[in-house]
Amino acid sequence: MRNASKHEFIDISSEQYREYSFAGPAGIVTLRVENPTHLSVSESGGHRLFDAAGKSHYIPKGWVHLRWLAKEGQPNFVA
Repeated sequence: MRNASKHEFIDISSEQYREYSFAGPAGIVTLRVENPTHLSVSESGGHRLFDAAGKSHYIPKGWVHLRWLAKEGQPNFVA
């Protein structure tokens, strides 16, 4: 993970996946991020994520549901 921004990231590598659901014209649309490793939440509510494959994700504020699955033996909530 390389971060050259002002955003601070927390380790969320205890999660198997993270899903963000949005209300769309055709109903609920869900975006899934597999093996997220780090998360930064901006003041506006947007989420910046890194995943284990080295991909970067930006999830804008506005989801109607957020869910995740913790890996076996890992905490469901982290600081």
